[in-house]
Amino acid sequence: MKRQKITNKIPQTRASKCFDVGVWVILLFIFFCTAYPFYYVIIASFSNGYAFMSGTHYFLPAEPTLDNYRDLLSQNMWINAFKVSLFRTVVGTALTVMLTCLVSYALSRDELVFGKGYRFLVVFAMYVSGGLIPFYILLRFLGILNTLWVYVLPTMLDLFFVIVGISFFRSIPKSLIESARLDGASELKIFLRIVLPVSVPFVATLTLFSAVNQWNSWLDSTYYVNSESMRTVAYRMVSEINSSISQNIGTSAGGEISTTTTVMTTQATAMVVSMLPIMCVYPFLQKYFVQGIMLGAVKE
Repeated sequence: MKRQKITNKIPQTRASKCFDVGVWVILLFIFFCTAYPFYYVIIASFSNGYAFMSGTHYFLPAEPTLDNYRDLLSQNMWINAFKVSLFRTVVGTALTVMLTCLVSYALSRDELVFGKGYRFLVVFAMYVSGGLIPFYILLRFLGILNTLWVYVLPTMLDLFFVIVGISFFRSIPKSLIESARLDGASELKIFLRIVLPVSVPFVATLTLFSAVNQWNSWLDSTYYVNSESMRTVAYRMVSEINSSISQNIGTSAGGEISTTTTVMTTQATAMVVSMLPIMCVYPFLQKYFVQGIMLGAVKE
């Protein structure tokens, strides 16, 4: 006799199949509505500006060209802006991750003297701030205005992730830390050799958020920096979008078109150039993203 295969699959009714199809249709529609604007910006950046102005190109570039990128990246200020943004992203993210992990781990230990008071100060400081003017005065007193350190030092401690880190580190079994302590390991050695290796999801999530924040930040480049050589890519993108309109008006008033770029293609190219590098980080940290957020939300 032939043995019948036993499966746990529940047969679907016609109504459930129709429901699944409807859910897939809705999800695909939502995906199209969210993804298409990004795709439209990309095809605009590779299009001839004046051919794209016809408004009949929605899925393929109009007269594909690299002139938009060539004109934008030929400017030295963009090359220098990439260097500044790369510096603040790499150095700022490393310092933020290091300091945030150290502070959150220390505050997560119950044996910390005045631990409750320190945790209250973290929560209080996260919701209450002195404002922009006192913060500007503080930066001037520290002497870091118009320097690269104005991008790094004020962002070294992320208070929100300190709170998440406290909850995350408390979820680590205390027996693991106590056994290492009985073996004679110091607190720093416990943190580096035991706690950090099991905290990869939290560290990866913190790294991703910090890097995105550093790369996309432009207000600090507006308020705290005067030198054009220390502007960031995000600031250049905003400046390019604002200035391209007046430049296009001046070109049209002259009655002569000498390039293939327009306001739309210039803006689209600036957006792609500024967002593409940081988007390349997501595939490497995506697998830790949800896990890190969920584990950080667990409380004993």
